[in-house]
Amino acid sequence: MYALVLLALLASPQASMTLEQIQGEAMVNNPEILSLEQQVRVSEERVASAGGIDDVEFMYRGWGAPLLQPWNVNQTQHMFMFSQKVPSRGKRALRYLIAADDTEIQSLAVEAMKREIDGRVRGAFYRLLRSYDQLRLHHEQVTLADQAIGAARVKYTVGKVPQQDVLKAQIAYSRLVEHQLMFEREAEMARSELNGLMGRPPDQALEVAGAYPVLQPLPSQYELQQLAIENRPELQALTVMKRQGGRKVELAGKAYSPEYSVSAGYMVMPGGSMNRNAWMGELSISLPWLNRGTHDAAIREAQAERASVDAEYRRQLAAITREIRDAVIEVEAARKTAELYRDTLGPQAVSTLRATVAAYQTDQTDFMNLLDSQGMAIDFQHKLFEALEKYERSLAELERATGSLIPRLPTVASGRPL
Repeated sequence: MYALVLLALLASPQASMTLEQIQGEAMVNNPEILSLEQQVRVSEERVASAGGIDDVEFMYRGWGAPLLQPWNVNQTQHMFMFSQKVPSRGKRALRYLIAADDTEIQSLAVEAMKREIDGRVRGAFYRLLRSYDQLRLHHEQVTLADQAIGAARVKYTVGKVPQQDVLKAQIAYSRLVEHQLMFEREAEMARSELNGLMGRPPDQALEVAGAYPVLQPLPSQYELQQLAIENRPELQALTVMKRQGGRKVELAGKAYSPEYSVSAGYMVMPGGSMNRNAWMGELSISLPWLNRGTHDAAIREAQAERASVDAEYRRQLAAITREIRDAVIEVEAARKTAELYRDTLGPQAVSTLRATVAAYQTDQTDFMNLLDSQGMAIDFQHKLFEALEKYERSLAELERATGSLIPRLPTVASGRPL
């Protein structure tokens, strides 16, 4: 019955999703991505108004009303005026371009979040895939434990081994229950994270099907750094910010270009005037040279902001270079570890276990050696799965650091094959 439960847990293909399907759904429904995309839409709407002009103003003015007869409108001069401010040449275009840069920066923030979500999806996906392999291995452990208990009982019945061997076999079997609970907990946590990344309820049913990547060498540090310079959204955003900083300096310098205000109006003169109807025109101009201290300070602020962005770009590039190097070290370490357990230690442990089982059945070794051999073989298998998962997680981190996919070889099915 115990083995049937494990087989049922491992054989539930009806809700299986591939890594690509989960990634696609996460890109569409992830709450963090949706929030940033909404900010992009807000920024896009702001661009349309950034290059606009001020509203037309309407003004009414009553002049010369008698102090003792303020209601005597016939003795009052009435003026109705419309005014329009006209910015200096080039300011509206610069404001529009600066707002458009903000939209591009927001869009790059969305891309950066997508890369981060993609890495988290892959990490959770391979943790769940590893749990499947561990549960499959757990089923194999149950089968071996059944065989060990059966062999120990037979030997105990004929008096070849003490009762202690039977009890040890039963304890080893019982401990498998603890391992199963741990593997199921890890699988549920990975499912919960994947559901959250896809914008689903955390307790929604989810099964995955996939394969581990083929272990392969990486490009050089220089090639990876060039990929980051060309593709990392954060660096691209800082490049846009540097361009925007130049425009802000230019806009601040245009503060010395005077702005104009044009007004035109209609006047009704007091009764008895030779001409009761008249029109009026006004032209005013700002004098920025009289406020030089304020405008100079604004220019210096814009220049300092641009210099700050330059410094931030260099800092980010140095940090990304370290991220790439750290990720390369992790990937290579996981690759070498997986190769060690897959090609050397794992096969050796399995051969040792088979030989120990045969020796125990023919009374050539004791039960403790059998348990040690079994434990070593199982431990090496777990470490192989952990190394494969760490390899994929580290590779995902490396791709996030470079902002670009690393070329992959075809995958080899493992866990729950496609």
